[in-house]
Amino acid sequence: MLDIGALTWTVTIGLILLLLAIDLVLAAVRPHRVGFREATAWSVFYVLVAIGFGVWFAARYGGEYGTEYFAGYIVEKSLSVDNLFVFVIIMTTFAVPEEHQHKVLTFGILLALVMRAIFIALGATLLSLFSFMFLLFGLLLIYTAVQLFRHRDEDPDVEDNAVVKTARRVLPITEDYVGGKLTTRADGRRAFTPLFIVLLAIGSIDLLFALDSIPAVFGVTEHPFIVFAANAFALLGLRALFFLVKGLLDRLVHLSTGLSLILAFIGVKLILHWAHVDIDARVPEIPTPLSLGVIIGILAVVTVTSLIKTRRDPSAKAHPGSLRAHRKASDRDRPDAR
Repeated sequence: MLDIGALTWTVTIGLILLLLAIDLVLAAVRPHRVGFREATAWSVFYVLVAIGFGVWFAARYGGEYGTEYFAGYIVEKSLSVDNLFVFVIIMTTFAVPEEHQHKVLTFGILLALVMRAIFIALGATLLSLFSFMFLLFGLLLIYTAVQLFRHRDEDPDVEDNAVVKTARRVLPITEDYVGGKLTTRADGRRAFTPLFIVLLAIGSIDLLFALDSIPAVFGVTEHPFIVFAANAFALLGLRALFFLVKGLLDRLVHLSTGLSLILAFIGVKLILHWAHVDIDARVPEIPTPLSLGVIIGILAVVTVTSLIKTRRDPSAKAHPGSLRAHRKASDRDRPDAR
């Protein structure tokens, strides 16, 4: 079993918090529009940090665990690209000024890390106590895969988000962003700016993503440290990746289909593991190197087919997909629709 000492945990968490602190300071001290060159530099930096950590981890704890880390990182990175679609939709829906998008993304990623750390701790505890949780996680991923495939050509309805609707109903909200502040004084009382609502939208949406991504990464490794590290390093690069590829996301028309296949594959992997442990040791398991190859293969195929599709049909547009069908705005406005 993988034995991670307190020092390794402390140094890893410290490195992640340091990188987040740098992002927060840069966003607060110098709000600006992030250009292509800057986004490229930060994206390369975060990928190199993640790779460097993986190389060190493999050298320190063995190639098997290193493979699990890289498989988990690739899974989380691919699922994070779907997050980017939703971030673009949120930024567009709430008309977030470009100079404040850096701050929104950094705070959103911080919220995501906190929530995922909680889910990782909870998931690891459940898996250690009840082996049938592998079956439940597997079924959850297969259900998610089916729903995502069914609604692969839809966008999540940010305006219909329960958290956002409740906040707008009970909180005083200003009309403008007031220089990127979260709160301000309006008419002699404390009020919240639209930036606060944007953070609520990103946080609540990412909570839903965590419900899928945590079981998915537990499908390639059972070790909480690897799950946490893979999630953290994948999310750290998300802010820079947003500014780098937001203009290219529309071309990944088959990404949702690919992600649904990956989730279904990992779901089957989890169910086979449960059957191997609880039913019969003769039930075959899917090894991590094979999982890594399948995941990379699916991502490569959907990327190539997406580019071919958009070249042949320039009007084709990608969508992040949704886990449920959306009611029309006219239906939501009817009293009986509530």
